[in-house]
Amino acid sequence: MAARRTERLVNLVICLLSTRQYLTAERIRSAVPGYERADGSRESDDAFKRMFERDKAELRDMGIPLETGRNSYFDSDDVYRISRRDYELPPVEFEPAEAAAVGLAARLWQSATLGEPARAALIKLRAAGTDVQAGGTPGAVPQVDASDPSLPALIDAARLARPVRFDYLKAGSGTAQRRTLEPWGVLSWRSRWYVAGFDRDRGEPRSFRLSRITGKVETFGTAGEFTRPDKANLLEMVAGRDPEASNIARIRVNGGTAGQLRRIADSDLDGELTITYTELPWLARQVASAGSSVTVLSPPELIDAVVERLRAVIA
Repeated sequence: MAARRTERLVNLVICLLSTRQYLTAERIRSAVPGYERADGSRESDDAFKRMFERDKAELRDMGIPLETGRNSYFDSDDVYRISRRDYELPPVEFEPAEAAAVGLAARLWQSATLGEPARAALIKLRAAGTDVQAGGTPGAVPQVDASDPSLPALIDAARLARPVRFDYLKAGSGTAQRRTLEPWGVLSWRSRWYVAGFDRDRGEPRSFRLSRITGKVETFGTAGEFTRPDKANLLEMVAGRDPEASNIARIRVNGGTAGQLRRIADSDLDGELTITYTELPWLARQVASAGSSVTVLSPPELIDAVVERLRAVIA
């Protein structure tokens, strides 16, 4: 029944969009598949009128501009149409700077999880005549690693205001702990993803690094179950958290390259970067991706991790 009703509504919209004049209910009845054909009986006419009234109300509830009017002064019955001008969406128009910003934002996502939606959005915009290429954007283009498996679930939970549960491995702890969070938002800071919100287990606002979440993020409850405080500053929650980093790396950078490492560095003195870190594999991946433009000075374990990663690539 639902499929037939949907098909009938689609046919009704097509019919009313295909005419410039208003159509009578009887004309619509004969033209739109799905309505019971007139057989001269009162029962058939009443059934059509009830169905047509429900369909008109449903179209209007969906925001479709169904108009009621008259073709002439002498018409006694209501007639109907959908104005194509009011129905169609306006063209998407961007200023040059806005188009460049959209293209740049799409280039931030380099993962299979979010890369495809970004490419699909660009294709639609280009098909509408909007140039969103960011190739001419000056400066280095940042790359956001959005491959963390928990990222899409947390973004959706924050958008819908639904609580989540996950297992979290705190720095220095060998056992993951179960956490229950009202996610206020997800953000990237110094090339690491964090989720910030109200920790129901601790009874206070907390932030969590996504790379320390183990297993699957479980969403529960209903949409709109909590409200993000107006004065909540997620960046302050993440940047002001107790420092977990206890290791320091010294890295030599050649020229103006390795923009990603420069952004996460604590200091940059004539091309020698100082970077605090807690996750050796993560920093080794960042260094290895910069190629021959960087040299690790210390510590030895980071040098070994980078060499091992590069040898694996060669193999």
